[in-house]
This record gives sequence, structure tokens and C-alpha cells, in this order.
Amino acid sequence: MTRILVVDDDPQILRTLRINLRARGYDVDIAADGTTALRLATARHPDLLLLDLGLPDTDGVDVITNLRTWATTPIIVLSGRSGSTDKVEALDAGADDYVTKPFGIEELLARIRAATRRTVTTSAVPAVKIGRYTVHLTDRQVRDDDGNPVRLTPTEWRILEILATNPGKLISQTQLLTQVWGPTYTHETHYLRQYLAQLRRKLEADPARPQHLLTELGMGYRLQEGD
Repeated sequence: MTRILVVDDDPQILRTLRINLRARGYDVDIAADGTTALRLATARHPDLLLLDLGLPDTDGVDVITNLRTWATTPIIVLSGRSGSTDKVEALDAGADDYVTKPFGIEELLARIRAATRRTVTTSAVPAVKIGRYTVHLTDRQVRDDDGNPVRLTPTEWRILEILATNPGKLISQTQLLTQVWGPTYTHETHYLRQYLAQLRRKLEADPARPQHLLTELGMGYRLQEGD
């Protein structure tokens, strides 16, 4: 079931959207401020955010900027700000769409369907080949060329899953730390060094000279596909 996080300081809008979205089969979480929104985004991993810009504790653009340091979750802005400057600022910060209040529920639902369709299309990577191993994302397993499974810890798997879902893409240290351990661990970069070393020992032909689980010094990590 698609999970949507609705962020707005207007109780009536929260209530209306929660009722309408749940009636159409969506799982809905709500937040009335930016702090709660980021906490729920970390804990619940929503498939999409509906975000108001005028929040009581922070501007919605700051929420977008924060979220984009560690997540690619689609964000549709719902705002009473109709000026082009506000739209450009939100989209430049990482929002995927912008709907001006007041809006029709059918138009919003169409935009939600479009945003979630794009996510499914771009993230549908069933398997990734690295050396003599294949990462099977659907089955949540790694197997060698002979079909033998590789035993990974839950944390090792979560790191590998994030990298394998984005093959060839640089994933920042902040994004990995936040998605695996939470937003209070963004400075614990030694965690990543430890677990990447463990993954390389299990999956690289020469762990000292990795060809697939690559470090971009000071920035993050990248999974390079290939034999």
C-alpha cells in the first residue's frame, strides 16, 4: 500500500486529505509542523509527501532541502503561495510538483498517481550484478554465480540495498547514515567505513582494491555494476 505523509498546519486540510486519501486506499500519516514531518519521514519511509510551505516552526522549503540530503521521496507542494518565485524556489530545492491552494481533490489525486508512477518506473531495478555475485533486490538476497547465497547482516543488507537501488549513482554519507541509522547519526562516518569493509570482504575479489563498492573520498559511496 502506498504511504503518503501529509504536512500542513491547517487541521481542516489534514482531516480532509486524510479522509479522501484513505478512502482511495492510501496509507496516510499527518504532521502539523516541519520537525514532526522530518521525524515521520525518517521513521515511516513514506512513498510520497504532500507538503505545505507555511509551517509554524520552519519554512517548507527548508524541509525539502533537509529531506533531499538523504531521500529521493517524491514531494508535491500544496501552498497558498501562487507567485512564480515561490514555485521556482520549491522546485529548485527538490520538490517534484507544485499545487496552489485551493485545489480540487481529483486534480491532486491525478498528480499523486503521476508522481508515484514515476517512482515505480525509476526504482524498478530487480537485480544488480557485481563481479561473481548478483544482488537480488526483490528477493532481498545476494547469490554467487553458482547460486549459493551470501550471508549478510541486516545492516549490511540495508546499505547494499540503497547502493544497488541506485547503481552508478553517488550516495552521500549523510543519506546512507540517515536512512540506515537515523538523522542523529549523520557524523558517525566510521560506521560506514566499518560496514563497507565487511561488504567488500564478502563481495569483492580483492577487498583492498574494490571494483564495485567504491568510495568517493569525503563525499559518499557508489556501486559500480559489472563483472
